[in-house]
Amino acid sequence: MAEKPKSMVLGVVAAAVFAGLGRMVIQKIMADRAAREHRVTAPLDKETRAKISDALRTPK
Repeated sequence: MAEKPKSMVLGVVAAAVFAGLGRMVIQKIMADRAAREHRVTAPLDKETRAKISDALRTPK
């Protein structure tokens, strides 16, 4: 009996997925590090700015 040749597609797809996830994780870590170093925050919308402003102006 001749053995069936094993397909390498599954291995190649798994390696590509693993590499893609690893790249995403590395990009996220680098982005977080850059944001921490430069103290960059996401832009706030008007509603959020109003809430923060009101909270700071309200006497305790």
